[in-house]
Amino acid sequence: MQKNTYSKYRVIGIAISLLFFSKATFAQTDIDGVMMQKNFFCVGPTVDKTSWKNYWEGKLKRDNLNMGTVSTQMVGVMGTYGITNKLNVLFGLPYVKTDRTAGTLHPQEGVQDLSLYEKWMPVTTKILNGVLNGYGAIGYSIPVTNYVVDFMPLNIGLKSKNLYLRIMGDYHQGAFFVTGSATYVYRSNITIDRNAYFTTEMHYTNEVEMPDAMEFNLRTGYRHKGITAEAVVDNWTTLGGFDITRNNFPFPSNRMNATRIGVNGKYELHHFIPGVSFVGGGNYVIAGRNMGQATTVYAGIFYIIDFKHKMPNTVEKSTKPN
Repeated sequence: MQKNTYSKYRVIGIAISLLFFSKATFAQTDIDGVMMQKNFFCVGPTVDKTSWKNYWEGKLKRDNLNMGTVSTQMVGVMGTYGITNKLNVLFGLPYVKTDRTAGTLHPQEGVQDLSLYEKWMPVTTKILNGVLNGYGAIGYSIPVTNYVVDFMPLNIGLKSKNLYLRIMGDYHQGAFFVTGSATYVYRSNITIDRNAYFTTEMHYTNEVEMPDAMEFNLRTGYRHKGITAEAVVDNWTTLGGFDITRNNFPFPSNRMNATRIGVNGKYELHHFIPGVSFVGGGNYVIAGRNMGQATTVYAGIFYIIDFKHKMPNTVEKSTKPN
C-alpha cells in the first residue's frame, strides 16, 4: 500500500546518511546549535569523499573482491537565510558520483536530492552559568533527477521523498557547548525498473515500501568568536527492512543501521575577509548493519551576504538569551 505523501516543506540541509555512503557538512546546518542572524544569507560550496572496502552483510562484516573499494564523491551547494534571529530557512543540493576499484558495475553520477529545512529556536533560558536553547526543525527532501535507485551500492541515492521532524537542545557555558538532537524520518515508497523482486518473500510489483528511520546526534566542543571545533557521535537506525542475503546485492528497503564518530571545524575570517569562513572535518562508521564501514572527509567555504549592510561579529550572536 502506498504511504501517505508528505506535504510540507523542508528547508535545508542534507538529508541524512544515504546507505552505503554518507555526506557531511558543517556551517549553520539543520542539526547544529547555531542560528543565522536576521537578513543574513550564508551560502557556499562543499566537497566530500566517502570510501569503504569492508561492509556488514546483515551482522556479518566482510569485503567483496567483485567491488573492491567503493567511493562516493559529492560537490554541493548549501545555504542558510535568517528570516529572524530565531527562524532560519536552509537548502542543500548535491551532485554525486560513485565508483569502484574492481568488477564490472558502471559508476553512476548526477544531481541527487534537493533538501529544504526550517529551523526554529523558540526556547532560550539561563541555567546555572550557561544558556540552554531549544529548537524544532522540519525538513523535506525530494529527488530532482530520474536517477536509477535499484543499482546498489553504486546508486547515487534512494529516491524516496523524506519528511524530517526534529527536536534539539543546545547548552553552552562560555565557549563550551553540548548539542543533542533526535529526528524521525518519514519515507515515501519508491518504484524500481522491474515488475517483481524478492525480499523475504516475492513481490509482484515495481513499488517498494521504504521503512521509516530515526537519527540521534550528539556533539560537543568549543565555539567562540568565529572558531568552532567539535566531536560528534551519530546513530541512524531504520525502523524495519530486512538483511542483505548471503553474497547478494543490497536492496533499497534493506535494514540499514550505522553509528558514526567524527570531528568538525570552522574558522571565520572576519578579521581579514569579513563574511568568509572555512569548514572541514570527517567521520568514520564504527558499527553498522547492511552498511559500508565508510570513512568520509569534507571541506567547504562559505560567504555571508549582508542584506542589512552590516557584517556581524559572529554568526553565533543569536544563540544568546534576550
